[in-house]
This record gives sequence, structure tokens and C-alpha cells, in this order.
Amino acid sequence: MNMKKYIYILAASLMAFTSCDEILDKSPLDTFADENFWTGEGNVESYANTFFNNFSGYGNGGGGGTFYFPTLNDNQAGSGFRDWNYSDNLVSNGDWDSAYEEIRRACILINRVSGMSSLSSKQKANWKGVARMNRALQYYWLVREFGDVPLVLSELNNEDKSLFGERIDRDVVIDSALADINYAVANITTKSNKTGWSVDLANAMKAEICLFEGTYCKYRVAADGQKAPDATRATAYLKAAKEACLALMGSGYSLSKSYQSNYNSLDLKSNTEMILYKHYVKDVFDHSLVDYTCSSSQQNGMTKDAFDAFLFIDGKPKATTSEVKTDAASTFLTQGAVKLLDLGPLLSVRDPRLAVCIDRGVDYDDNHTYIRFFDKNRTDATPMTSSTGYSVNKFDTNELPAPYRVQTSYNYTDAPLYWYSVVLLEYAEACAELGACNQNDLDISVNLLRERVGMNDMSVSPEADPANNMNVSNLIWEIRRERRVELMFDNDFRFWDLNRWHQLDKLDTQKYPDIMLGANVTNDSNFSSSTVVKNGYIDASSGKVRTYESKFYFYPIPTSQIKLNEALTQNPGWGK
Repeated sequence: MNMKKYIYILAASLMAFTSCDEILDKSPLDTFADENFWTGEGNVESYANTFFNNFSGYGNGGGGGTFYFPTLNDNQAGSGFRDWNYSDNLVSNGDWDSAYEEIRRACILINRVSGMSSLSSKQKANWKGVARMNRALQYYWLVREFGDVPLVLSELNNEDKSLFGERIDRDVVIDSALADINYAVANITTKSNKTGWSVDLANAMKAEICLFEGTYCKYRVAADGQKAPDATRATAYLKAAKEACLALMGSGYSLSKSYQSNYNSLDLKSNTEMILYKHYVKDVFDHSLVDYTCSSSQQNGMTKDAFDAFLFIDGKPKATTSEVKTDAASTFLTQGAVKLLDLGPLLSVRDPRLAVCIDRGVDYDDNHTYIRFFDKNRTDATPMTSSTGYSVNKFDTNELPAPYRVQTSYNYTDAPLYWYSVVLLEYAEACAELGACNQNDLDISVNLLRERVGMNDMSVSPEADPANNMNVSNLIWEIRRERRVELMFDNDFRFWDLNRWHQLDKLDTQKYPDIMLGANVTNDSNFSSSTVVKNGYIDASSGKVRTYESKFYFYPIPTSQIKLNEALTQNPGWGK
């Protein structure tokens, strides 16, 4: 069965490509004869499973995914300078278009299932729950990017005036998404399914959406084009996030023994953290993430700012540790004819997750290439360089045989999509933001993450870190640090975390230059002509700057949509 035949396209998403008259001259999109398709639950499941295409994971084939590749953050500096996603108005935006296509798909599923006599009431409610869960996710993604958006909750044809409706208050849209998620939690019949739809997945989505909403509403600033803070709303959503986390924390999940195994395993089926993962199959369904992090193409390296965020093994930050705190490597390692600064001694006194995230050798130009698994007899070992000297090791594994490790579209490690460590971080943050976090809350959440890697427990009264530049309590600062280091390079979390905490100004490279700097190479002067060093640190800025403006909290509404729908308005700061 060719499922493309049954995928409807929301007329609004086509307006960027065709004129309004052309759309309205056609017969309604939902008048084709599909009565032979909606006959049994097997077909319903096949239709619903097309929603999985929206979870990119490590990407498909040669394309990028949501791990490692996003570089609009303070964790990585790209091999080419990365400015804001958009600096001017856009004619069209694929995120807008595809979201409404998927919303249309969800509404169709809800409508068709309701009329199927072959399904029981329980089966109908289950598949409606799957549809509503995916509709909620799309609206959550839309609201994060655009703020107020049109709210469509029914299957519209291209003549329906609602298609040309105005933007709805983003709070109302998120409330609608929460109602959808709650319906899914109450009606999906499968409790857990690591590669399919489940109640646990719905709760994981609910926890993420509600934590975003609770913190966003707590920290948003009216002067920056947002609504004023709403403490009551923030509290309600933070409590809902905590509730969803607790449901998952009582569902039998546990941390895997190895932190890195969440990211570089050939099969996550037996991993006890996985709520949902994306399974790749050798020679059938592949990605390219591993290749991008161990090939000859320059990597998007870790920044000095991110390196400094990792605590020392005494559990203290750089400002107060009693460990040797220098970041200037003074010893060398040799690979063949190449001599590299050795980070080994520096990594040995840091949170062990740092040594998982980056390589031991500082690699940044043709004179300083690093081979991760150096062995003269290996055929899959490739000299690497990084934009910052700190190359990314987290996703690589020598379990992948040559040439599957260092070729585009040959990698087949599995990708986590929703997993338990994220839930534990969400729980701790929700408790702290509610002002009701006790030691037990930390012990059943973030301290489990710390214990896994051998770090000291977090206290409810941590000492002050002079690096705290977010105007939050010491506890919230440390929980945010824990989230940052645990999820380093993961799933574009960092950009959206800074967004919901109202901290996007931290991406201004003039105010915060450490987000464009890399390794300290003071003790190694054998640079190539292309290497730029600033005050002893590799400078990955390419001489460019990224300047913060409050308008960047929202993406611009596509101008093609505004032209065709006069009810739409533009976001603040983006012009007409």
C-alpha cells in the first residue's frame, strides 16, 4: 500500500508554492475515495506510524539529525561561523509548512477512526490518543518557534474559512496541546514500547512540554515582545511536569550502567533507560553522525565555555576547586609523526562525562590531526581536526567495522529519542523551580546521574559559583549545569533551554567570547597559517560576531503566509 496516497496536505502549507486562487479552484482535498483504506486496525497503525518520520534522531542517510549537528548554542562552535537561524524575514519556512501537514494528518486520523465500525471503543480511543499526542507535539514545536499560531483542531478542506484564521494566543495553543497529551495518557492502551506508541511516551512528551511552558511563563519578559510573566500558570505547568516525571519514575526504568552506551550502541533494545529510540539497520537504514565526528572533515568542536561548565572531581566549579584548575595542557602525546597536546591530565580531574564527550588529543590544523583509535594496522582510522581543538567523541564506537565507521550513510548506531536520564533532569528542575526541592528529590533524580559517573552528590544548598550569570539560585544554577553536561551535544536541547530560561543573550559572541573560543594552546606554538589564537585560545569565530536582539526569541512568520492570509501578523522586530 502506497501511504503517500493517503497523506493529505493542509492548504495553508501549500500557499508558499501556489497562489490562493489555484488552491481554491481545486476540489476539496478530502473528497478522494479512501473508504477502502479505513477498514481495519492494521491500516490505522500503518497510517499512524508515518508520524515516526518526524523524529530525526541521528538523521537519515547523509542528512543531519538533532544530535551534534545543531551549533546555535554555547556548547559548540561550528566549522563555519554560525549566526542566528534567521536574521531577516523569510518568504517560507519548512517548519511551519510541515507542522500543519502533520496536524492535518492527526485530524484525519481522529476523524476516520471515529467512523470505523470495525474498531471497538477502546481501540478508537487508543488511536485517537496517538493522533492527539502527535498533534500536541507539533503545536509545541510551532509555539516554541513562532509564538502565537493558528489553531486547527479539525479536518479542514481548502474552502474552510478557518484555514485563513488569525494567530491564537500561544498560551491557549499550549493549553490545547496539554489537553491532547492528557487524553493520550488516559487512552493509549500500550504502557511501554521502546519503538512504538505508548503511555510512557505520552508522559515523556508531557514532561518536556510542561517543563518548557512552566519555565517559559516564569521567565518571559514583556519588554522583549513576549507576554508578561505568569506565576500561576508557571506553577500549574511545573506541577504537571513533575506529575508526568513521577509517573515515569514509577514505571520500572533505570539508568544504564554506562553513560556513553546511550549514544553509541548498535542496539538500544536492552537499554533500561530507553522510552523511545530510533533503530538503524546495517545496509538498510543508516545515518552519518559517527562519520561526521571521526572523519577528515573538520568537526564542530566543544567551546571553552562548555569545557569550563564541567565540575572538578571534588564536586566544585573552576572558581572554588582545590584541584589543579589550569586548562592549558602541558604534556604531549605522539601518534606517528604527529605531536599533540595531551588533555589526559586535565580530564582526569574533571567530571568523567567530559572525557566521554571529547578526545584526549587537541586537534585543530594539519599539524595537529588526531586519530581516535590509533593503530597502524587499522584501516578505518582517519586523522581528525576540530574547529576548537576539542573534538567530539561521544557518539563514536569501534564496534562499527570499517568502512561503516568513517563513511557517510554507513553508520547504524541507534539514537535515543526519549530516555530516562532526561526525565530525571526534568523532575529535579521542576522541583527547584517550584521552590519545593528537598534532598530526597535530588537523590532520586540528578544524584543518580552523578553516581553513575562517580561524582559527588548535589546538595539542596550548593555553594555559590561566581560563574552564575543567570540571576537564579545556587540550586537552580547547579541543576541547569547538570542538565547541560549530561545532555552535551544532544537533541538541540541547549538552544531551547536558553530560550525558555530567557537567556538567549548568552549567545552574543561579543558579550560572551568564550562561546567562540576553544582549547588553550599556550604550550604549543606549531600552528598552521589558518589557525587563529586569541589570548592563548583557539578562536573559531572566523572574525565574525553574533549579536543578540530580543526578536530572536521568535522566528519570523513566513511572509508568503501573511500575504495570503491578511489575518496573520508578524512577530516583534521582524518588520512586515
